[in-house]
Amino acid sequence: MVMTNPPGLLISAPSSGTGKTTVMLGLLRALAEDGLTVQPFKSGPDYIDPAFHRAAAGRSSFNLDSWAMGEPLLNAISAQAEGADIVVAEGSMGLFDGVAKLGELGHGSSAETALRMGWPVVLVLDVGGQAQSAAATALGFKMYNPDLPFAGVILNRCASPRHERLTRLGMERAGLPVLGVLPRRGDLTLPERHLGLVQAVEHPDLESAIVGYAAFLREHVDLEAIKRAASSGPKGPSSAALPRPPAQRIALARDAAFSFTYPHILEGWRSAGAEILPFSPLADEAPAVDADLVWLPGGYPELHAGTLAAADTFLTGLRKHAVTKPVHGECGGYMALGQALIDKDGVQHQMAGLLGLVTSYEKRKFNLGYRRAELLAPMPGYAANTALRGHEFHYSSIIEQPDAPLARVFDAEGAEGPQTGSVRDNVTGTFFHLITEASA
Repeated sequence: MVMTNPPGLLISAPSSGTGKTTVMLGLLRALAEDGLTVQPFKSGPDYIDPAFHRAAAGRSSFNLDSWAMGEPLLNAISAQAEGADIVVAEGSMGLFDGVAKLGELGHGSSAETALRMGWPVVLVLDVGGQAQSAAATALGFKMYNPDLPFAGVILNRCASPRHERLTRLGMERAGLPVLGVLPRRGDLTLPERHLGLVQAVEHPDLESAIVGYAAFLREHVDLEAIKRAASSGPKGPSSAALPRPPAQRIALARDAAFSFTYPHILEGWRSAGAEILPFSPLADEAPAVDADLVWLPGGYPELHAGTLAAADTFLTGLRKHAVTKPVHGECGGYMALGQALIDKDGVQHQMAGLLGLVTSYEKRKFNLGYRRAELLAPMPGYAANTALRGHEFHYSSIIEQPDAPLARVFDAEGAEGPQTGSVRDNVTGTFFHLITEASA
């Protein structure tokens, strides 16, 4: 007998900014309110959305990524849906958007995720400024890859009943099911900042917002039709392919300045028996003295640089740990391990000084994309010469980077870049967020 995953859907759109996150959060909560156990996923390398998904669904959300992840890891992550009644996944960017060169299994598009998992696509269309013409867009998305299962469309930002009638006419002519029509409402957007949405932990009233999204979806979307449209493909062989922990007792920085860690990484650490010991640098907490490793994730240290610079207990504990035991930082964590961080106003704040790195947010430089790294030195959990896959997203410029490079780092097109990471004694740091070890 062929085993299948729980039935699922992938919420996508022609482009970013169409309202799919609002639809996603409202749908997760509305289905949960109906008594279903809902498993969320995120297609692509996103550090922020999974925390919102968890708040809405009550279950941890995990990333699925065809560029970075091989078959065993994708199977292990999709197995996190065990026990769920329905899966709802959120796409990233536009449905077919990905990188040009092939990665582990694909180009990193949401369409690849939907196709691999057998999840029909719900296309969220912003119909502002058009009516019947929206159907041509939707039909093009349906036909671009005829093998891709297609559930139907949700029309967003509809201006009036007349606008809805005209837009529905086009969809009927194209033979596309309309699963919902959302009227235009300006109060439904989530607050944003330079890396996208603010973090879930910073939202002033996230629970109230999600309840509002669910009520809005329930009023304007055919939830029963959406449930009926859910489907999935055969279940792949499950394996212990989640990333192994780099140490037994891991002190993990966890607050509004440091929160970007992929959920599958932490799940892998926990399921292998590692102890995760959270602490807050912003609250001036030192890492646990008996930790084997201190790990500083990415986040927004540039917004809290003054607080971090004055966090003497944190900085003293971190420096003491680094004398004899490893410390690793990713992106924002890497910046905090450096000598100094220059904020957007040009004010220089002293950081831990465990690396010589000086970064500036005043001189903004956009850094975004997949990364493949070949380690020149060991980092926690990985030997020298190991190849890793990850993702980088920040606006900081490097002013000084005097330490030995940790890795040769390449973008998705294979071009080598200057953001090599650093190593000094027991301390390592990278600008990319680790996703997994590369198979090739």
